[in-house]
Amino acid sequence: AKEVDMPITISFTVEKDGKLPTGQSLKEAIYLVDEATDKAPLYYMVDCAHPSNIVHTFLADEDWVERIHGIKGNASKKSHAELDECTELDSGDPLEFGADNQELLCKMKHLNIFGGCCGTNYRHVEEICKSCIPVFHQLEHNKRRYTV
Repeated sequence: AKEVDMPITISFTVEKDGKLPTGQSLKEAIYLVDEATDKAPLYYMVDCAHPSNIVHTFLADEDWVERIHGIKGNASKKSHAELDECTELDSGDPLEFGADNQELLCKMKHLNIFGGCCGTNYRHVEEICKSCIPVFHQLEHNKRRYTV
């Protein structure tokens, strides 16, 4: 992508502990990619984990956290292993999902992309909008665009 001047972003799937399925930390993965590509990705995203399961991952005041601009969360708080054993879709609680995304945004004010992953539907996205858009408006001085 860098050779042809194509902007890219990379999204990492993480487990409940905030680590990649390989056991690697998100911090390490971002540093490795940035080092190998001279920071080619415009930003990073995190997907396939409920926001409440990963909020602890982003508490560090370190530069790698600022490289994350988007979250696509699962509806369920269950681990991937637990979800693999489910016989029915766990769609979680859309209201709680919206509130948990808002909590994440309040801790990581640079986030500007939110969406749903496994088990989510329009209700989850609607709750993200209800919860996060007022926070975006409060942060409007940043003059950044947001996507839900």
